[in-house]
Amino acid sequence: MKATFLFAAVLLLPAAVPQAPAPRPDWDWPLTPRPAVVRAFDPPDKPWLSGHRGVDLEAADDGGPVASPASGTVSFVGVVVDRPVITIDHGGGLRSSFEPVDSALATGDVVTKGQIIGTVQAGHCPARGCVHWGVRRGDDYVNPLQFVTDLRPSILLPLSPGAG
Repeated sequence: MKATFLFAAVLLLPAAVPQAPAPRPDWDWPLTPRPAVVRAFDPPDKPWLSGHRGVDLEAADDGGPVASPASGTVSFVGVVVDRPVITIDHGGGLRSSFEPVDSALATGDVVTKGQIIGTVQAGHCPARGCVHWGVRRGDDYVNPLQFVTDLRPSILLPLSPGAG
């Protein structure tokens, strides 16, 4: 009987320990109003394989403004293959890249959260205007949406005792 009670207590222990809250997203969307995600983050299983290392956000039209989702420093502005790209270093190993975005900013410029960093150009999504937003933590690509929305799964909790 003691073993059964101890086993039951151990099973209940994790539920009794308060969990630290998950970090809250604190970046802003780079497009206004909040854009539709037209292609989701789909990283490859291995770094050298093909995949989608960011998200494509629907842009209302070409020439629309793109804002920095968080404060940082411009670490790259230029053309990659055939598209204009801007990269912002947000510190702590986090960098955001946007394409195709034309920018008058230069490497080393400091930007604030919400500051316009450039304008959407045609060329990434064939059927509509869009911006590809990628985020890297160190050398790893991460889902940009985790910085602007809560991606934790929804959990249904039981009704409290006495609730009708």
